Amino acid sequence: MVHMSNDAGGSGHVNPPPPYAPPGYPPPGYQQAYPPPGYQQGYPPPGYQQGYPPPGYQQGYPPPGYQQGYPPPGYPPQQGYSPAGVLKPGVIPLRPLGLSDIFNGAVNYIRRNPKATLGLTAIVVVAAQLISLVLQILGPLIATGDIDPTLSGEAPTTGDVVALSGSALAGSITTALASVVLSGMLTVIVGRAVFGADITIGEAWQRVKSRLLALLGFTALEALAILVLIGIVVVAIIAAEAVGGGVAAFLVGAPLVIAAVALIVYVATSLLFTPALIVLERLGVVDAAKRSFALVKKDFWRVLGIWILAALVAAVIAGAVGVPFSFGGQLLASGSGSAGGAVAGLVLIAVGAAVGQILTAPFSAGVVVLLYTDRRIRSEAFDLVLHTGAAAGPSVAADSTDHLWLTRHP
Repeated sequence: MVHMSNDAGGSGHVNPPPPYAPPGYPPPGYQQAYPPPGYQQGYPPPGYQQGYPPPGYQQGYPPPGYQQGYPPPGYPPQQGYSPAGVLKPGVIPLRPLGLSDIFNGAVNYIRRNPKATLGLTAIVVVAAQLISLVLQILGPLIATGDIDPTLSGEAPTTGDVVALSGSALAGSITTALASVVLSGMLTVIVGRAVFGADITIGEAWQRVKSRLLALLGFTALEALAILVLIGIVVVAIIAAEAVGGGVAAFLVGAPLVIAAVALIVYVATSLLFTPALIVLERLGVVDAAKRSFALVKKDFWRVLGIWILAALVAAVIAGAVGVPFSFGGQLLASGSGSAGGAVAGLVLIAVGAAVGQILTAPFSAGVVVLLYTDRRIRSEAFDLVLHTGAAAGPSVAADSTDHLWLTRHP
């Protein structure tokens, strides 16, 4: 039998095929961190056409993880968006607001439209101060023949006290009425500023004039309720003193005064949004009061805290501006001993009060309206409604978003 050999003259054994790499591992001979053969660093891989997206990319669609309506990570915020990527067409981002959002918005709407905020406030405040000043001068002059009866050195009579008190009360009522008108018009301006729209003083007046009666009615009812409550406390203290003396009056009066103050703070906070509801949602006094209670009820302490903080800020600013005028006016009125000095003192005091109110009234009104907006966002998802107004863009009429404030939620 003839033994056969292979053609190459080998031993007759065939070499086994090279082993295959397990799944997930590179094949034998692969050098990690080196590009494949023919690849030149700094150039695209073979078959890649410059100016075209890589394979698997669908043109017209955003990359994975991209959320429509928000800029991609690392991209600067687009116009109309806050730094966090939240839609911000006006002075606030359309999401639940923090303290800084409310305060910044209350300042930014003034800077955005100073003519309709500071200008309007100056007109109303100066007119009110002039009327109040005239009443303070003419009232005592007509009743007693002297501008300030206390300057004569004699003890003031009952008529003098009545004349001075009446003129002061008339001036206070005039200032209160002016504040009601001013707060209503500023509420309209803030409502437009939320959407980034401006408004003139005439347009603001047209929007608010039909709501003035309701605003004045609410203010009168609120003041009357406070006066009645104070009267009840005073009568109770007088009756306790008549029955049991000073100790009984203190034991009865101290708890009553504390309870009355707590009740006034609670009711005033719960009714804080009533003027904004009367103007923006165009509700009646009773319906607006009920709705204000409902909005404040679930977040009472936060609303109270922000309101008090804003009032403190406004008081500090008004005091810093008005104290020098008030101090100088008191010196002129008491130090000169003449009617001319008394008039100059009253004028100086009125100027200080007017300047302080011009600087602080728009801020205070803005805080209340934006706090009301925040409560609607948190309790009614009102930001979704505001988004519909922002989606229309700046090309639509400025009053096209006014109806959005009328939205009702059960």
